[in-house]
Amino acid sequence: MIFEKLLSVYEAFYNAIVPERRYLAYINGLKITLVISLFAVLLGVAIGVVVAVVKVCGAHTRSSLMRFPAKLCDIYIAVIRGTPLMVQLLIIYNLIFTSRNTNPILVGTVCFGINSGAYVAEIVRAGINAVDIGQMEAGRSLGFPWLQTMWYIILPQAIKNILPALGNEFITLVKETSVASVIAVNDLTKNAQYIGSRTWDLIPPLLIAAAIYLVIVVLLSRLLGAFERRLAKGDRH
Repeated sequence: MIFEKLLSVYEAFYNAIVPERRYLAYINGLKITLVISLFAVLLGVAIGVVVAVVKVCGAHTRSSLMRFPAKLCDIYIAVIRGTPLMVQLLIIYNLIFTSRNTNPILVGTVCFGINSGAYVAEIVRAGINAVDIGQMEAGRSLGFPWLQTMWYIILPQAIKNILPALGNEFITLVKETSVASVIAVNDLTKNAQYIGSRTWDLIPPLLIAAAIYLVIVVLLSRLLGAFERRLAKGDRH
């Protein structure tokens, strides 16, 4: 009885991998997942840095010219962090990218980038606030305007402090891209579902996809841990 069950499990996973070279579907799906994650985190960092700087500037100035953009940034962060990612993805896909020729990968990248930007903005803002206020005063005393002091003195120190947090954001983003399958992105999750529809057994492909996600996350976590130790070692010297 046990042997028959093991044989049945083996056949289920064999059918989910080998026939019709189905393993290529997992590889291609993983490539798309990593591409979306990479470009989305780059977009998210760009948005997050701008939003964080605007918020910090708005908090430290009495000028209404900067307070209005800061309020818009507050609304952006509140809306993005307060609504589900899948809902945002569907809204962007159906409202903004209405053309039939729209590339779903582009839509996924933009959506995940916008979503990530709200979280990165708070990370960057916390990093900026962690920098000693004397650094800003020193830059201004040297004749730098506020923005140049922020760009050349404050941000480099802040980014160094928050790199581990940004790495965690990338790891989280890799897992979150699994919802991109709702807009027909052939990522790892979507391809696993497709294989399940061919084999009439959805569990083995999903378990394989889950295992691939787990391996990627563990590898990225190990790399992030090694990077953090390297930064800590550099700070001690």
